[in-house]
Amino acid sequence: MSGEDDHLVEIRDVAVKMGVQQILSGVSLDVPRGSIVAVLGANGVGKTTLMRAISGIYKVTSGEILFEGLPITNLASHKIVERGICQAPEGRQIFSNMSVRENLLLGGGSLGMEELDTVLELFPVLKDRMGQGAGSLSGGEQQMLCIARALMARPKLLLLDEPSLGLAPKLVGLIFDLVAKIREEGVSILIVEQNARGALNVADVAHVIEGGTIVLSGPAAELKSDPRIVDAYLGGHVQ
Repeated sequence: MSGEDDHLVEIRDVAVKMGVQQILSGVSLDVPRGSIVAVLGANGVGKTTLMRAISGIYKVTSGEILFEGLPITNLASHKIVERGICQAPEGRQIFSNMSVRENLLLGGGSLGMEELDTVLELFPVLKDRMGQGAGSLSGGEQQMLCIARALMARPKLLLLDEPSLGLAPKLVGLIFDLVAKIREEGVSILIVEQNARGALNVADVAHVIEGGTIVLSGPAAELKSDPRIVDAYLGGHVQ
């Protein structure tokens, strides 16, 4: 990929401050069209804050976010969704007292049933649970529902915040396989994860964030064998 037109998202020197605490400081990265970009880091280093800044949930105190070449910095969240950015939040945050179908249709808004069949092709397990209460799903199924609900709005960019968090090891691989399939459907993805191995296996490019600042960036395939990544995130070996 080359040229500015290939940059779906451009994040330029973004800082976010909460009260007196500096959460993000000078964060810059791009998400090329059709790519999966991973942001890795431990808990509490600013990964979720970055996602919420892009989504318009948190105010950017300095810097700029561009989407398709146009500024979206501090735009209202619903306007950002209308532009084509949707987030599957950390902790799933589904509507537990509503059915799977109701959760999905809420995510689709005006698209409603039009997008439902397409999304269910990616998540066939949900098709068998449509009338079931969302709160009664397993953890893995709830995560699938969270991602599927975001896809109902037909986003150009999907923000995935810790999609493997709290899942049994056997389900983690399934979630990352789904991430790869979503990209095949033409959706660009920005994923933040503590699970470096899973994220690096599907990502094209990865960034490491520490203390609210990006400290390391590069092609995911190369970072998998970088000693700094291996020692800090991959338990001293690669897979």
